[in-house]
Amino acid sequence: MASGARKAISRHDASSRLPRYLQVASVLRRRIRDGFWAVGDKIATLEQLEREFGVARVTVRQSIELLQGEGLLRSHQGRGTFVTKALENKRWIHLATDWESLVEPIRDNVVELLPTLDAPRAPMIGDDEGRPAPSYAYLRSVQKRGSEPYALARVHVAREIFARAPKRFAARPALAVLAEMKGIPIAQAHQTLSISAADVETARHLEIAISAPTAEARCIVTDENDVVIYVGEVTYPGDVVRLNIELIDRRRR
Repeated sequence: MASGARKAISRHDASSRLPRYLQVASVLRRRIRDGFWAVGDKIATLEQLEREFGVARVTVRQSIELLQGEGLLRSHQGRGTFVTKALENKRWIHLATDWESLVEPIRDNVVELLPTLDAPRAPMIGDDEGRPAPSYAYLRSVQKRGSEPYALARVHVAREIFARAPKRFAARPALAVLAEMKGIPIAQAHQTLSISAADVETARHLEIAISAPTAEARCIVTDENDVVIYVGEVTYPGDVVRLNIELIDRRRR
């Protein structure tokens, strides 16, 4: 296990935005979540973790301090560091690879709108993503599952479409509203995923630690005229996301 963990950490390179201590903390957090260490268990020593991950002692200390701040660990001088709280496996957001699977889980989510005083006039649209609409409405919100925040959404909807149901767009996830609207021929929807770290604003709204791992999903929807009618950029806490892709299924239907 030690060599595998060290190889995983060693893959950190210039393209990664996660510091080493966050990478180590992520592995330790996952071990607690998966039951490798139960509540009350003493975790590996600083020396063991330092050797396992091939990092400096200060990096290991930063990782443990981060998890202490989350209430998962507590260190006792002369005795070691112990697990103080179980971490529920809550990877319930399955980033979809088809349209219906993308929309269905978010239909009933609670939306809490945020101020948009500094709203961008238009979304960033790549040359190969479609043609911009004449203008867009901008929505910024925290989306919740019950009372728990799980996503920070920044959404542009073609203004002509937004004007048809502004109250619905303000009360529900915009993508779900768009999918249910009649007379809007959706020709293409494309989603990309990237891994990042929470900045101050994201951490505050999602109630996670600054620089905690996050998943950034960007969704582009175009109509039959190749006009981009929806651009959604949604940030999720990294510990609630799972990406499932079926590669081969030879079972008879």
